[in-house]
Amino acid sequence: MIIYPTIELQRGRCVTLNKGRLDEPMIWHVDPIETARSFAADGAEWMLVYDYDAVEGRDHNSQVLEDIIRSAGIPVMLAGGFRSRDQIINWIEKGAGRIVVGTLAAQDPGLVKEMAKYYPDQIVLSVDVWQGQVMIEGRRGKSALDPATFIAAFAEAPLAGVIITDVDSEIEDTDGQLGLISGLAEAARAPVIASGIVRGADDIARLKYVPYIAGAVVGRALFRKTLALSEALEIARTVPEPVAAFK
Repeated sequence: MIIYPTIELQRGRCVTLNKGRLDEPMIWHVDPIETARSFAADGAEWMLVYDYDAVEGRDHNSQVLEDIIRSAGIPVMLAGGFRSRDQIINWIEKGAGRIVVGTLAAQDPGLVKEMAKYYPDQIVLSVDVWQGQVMIEGRRGKSALDPATFIAAFAEAPLAGVIITDVDSEIEDTDGQLGLISGLAEAARAPVIASGIVRGADDIARLKYVPYIAGAVVGRALFRKTLALSEALEIARTVPEPVAAFK
């Protein structure tokens, strides 16, 4: 299972959100570029960067994002505010390893399928689930889409992955309900990355045994120091010991 250590950016600062509110960020006084480098130093294979300003149509983080992509030392999956073909192409040309799309996929699924065919293994579908429905516009808007139907609509697209976020658990900061993500993961054709449910090492250990889960997003726990990245990576890569069969 791949661990995706995550940086959330707002106005060039590393933040996490209080109950998902963009206007109440918890600011972490760390350098985002050095933090990205530390992920690579700890052995991460990928990282995720979420641009909250881009969600609101602002371009405050472009230089920081470019610096992270150039200097992180590992591929960067970039999320937040992708609303057009040109934006996707622009950041792929700047070196982003993968682009995460959610609202655009809900509003223009044909374009996202086309981009996935043009950039195989570089487009990731984001499925934010709150109260049983797919959220859009940075989780500020509730769509009429059922998550299973939404995922199924992209079954034939050569997506790099599907990030499924349990927004209820993330906002309430409660133990994640693995049933939600595992149920949706079973029907997805692309590798599924679980998000919103990792609080500590036990959550990584549980996810490892959930069928169809290929990765996990870990962000807030790293900044709160309830989980060390090195520990998460070790748990994720440990192979269970074989159990002898009884006759």
